[in-house]
Amino acid sequence: MTTSTAPRAGDDRRDANASAVLRTVLDHGPIARSRVAALTGLSASAVSRQAVDLVRLGLLHERPELAAAGTGTLGRPQLPLDLDPDRLAVAGLHIGLPFTTVALLDLRGRVLRRKELPHRGRTGPDLLRPLLARLPRLIDTLRGDRTVVGLGAVTGGSVDPAAGVVVRHDPLRWRDLPLRELLTAATGLPVQVDNHARALTLAEILFGHPAARSSMVQLFVGHVVDAALAVAGTVHLGPPSATGDLGHLPVSGTVTDPDADSRERCHCGRLGCLSVAASDTALFAAAAAEGVTAGPDRAQLIAAVRRGDPTAGRLVRNRARIVGRALALLADVVNPDLVVLTETFALLDPAHLDVVRAEFALRSHLHRDAGLLIAQPRGRDVLAVAAGAPVLGELYARPVHALTAPRAAHRP
Repeated sequence: MTTSTAPRAGDDRRDANASAVLRTVLDHGPIARSRVAALTGLSASAVSRQAVDLVRLGLLHERPELAAAGTGTLGRPQLPLDLDPDRLAVAGLHIGLPFTTVALLDLRGRVLRRKELPHRGRTGPDLLRPLLARLPRLIDTLRGDRTVVGLGAVTGGSVDPAAGVVVRHDPLRWRDLPLRELLTAATGLPVQVDNHARALTLAEILFGHPAARSSMVQLFVGHVVDAALAVAGTVHLGPPSATGDLGHLPVSGTVTDPDADSRERCHCGRLGCLSVAASDTALFAAAAAEGVTAGPDRAQLIAAVRRGDPTAGRLVRNRARIVGRALALLADVVNPDLVVLTETFALLDPAHLDVVRAEFALRSHLHRDAGLLIAQPRGRDVLAVAAGAPVLGELYARPVHALTAPRAAHRP
């Protein structure tokens, strides 16, 4: 969340132990201290010390009513610990092409409140200036009585989380944008910046499918097409600040004809890139061109699909087939335990995910079980969860440092 104070070796051990206790409570809570010790391998006294710190910091609280009901004893080793549901929250900012999502999340990654701010075609500085001016008051309104301990900010494209810089986001016309510096100045909060696919991957590791902690691939299909990879609970970050660039994966087909080669050139200069073949931009434009919608509009296309418009359904199924092909290529290379797809129509209707799975199974040379491919499970909360995930990841990795470093408990 902030790295202004370099931790000493003793601080590292303290944070590692605190993290082990906090993650165990996240996974198993409410849970007694004695059980935490058994699961973590820490001594009872070490667990007790960490629990005292974590309760004081507002991350954990004791549940004596559960001990009284379950065991008839209030002895502290049996006194259950749980995440504190009321004191702390993290704020999140997802900056997309059509709108920005501002959200407040609890310690389990659950969305408490959120608000969407439409961009109305603004990009570059014209988007950023009003957002920075409005954000402090908006966070203050959302937080209620909770203390906001940090702000996560995620977007598509190439993002350097260590520097807090958006290196490149072509649709938003951003290059080398010091987003963390700008947001810290605007809000006074510690800020974590990352790519939204990596953020969603981290959220899945923390709060989602158990297989995510072994190995997983995340594909985000929106106006920007991004992917992320995690192994053994660690999200991969390669040089220079990218997991990869799946948007330029060569694929066959278009949303109008999945068996035809694309004739539209990508901004990279090549034909057949996934970002051109299957992005929201391509899908919404095709829907408008074929008279399904009055213009390139997400809500209108969703409505057309829901009322059974045959052309709308065909376009969406065509995209699903292209995405399934891309995921088959990716899964054959990486061979992960889990593949997670974040895409509008797979989230809305399992039938669309079935089309992706069928194409995935058909195209995969490893003939993997298509059941390893799931839709992102958070539905309409997906962008809000991605937004808060970088802060929550830091909080669970280094809880003591995160909440005792300068400015880490600021109330906007």
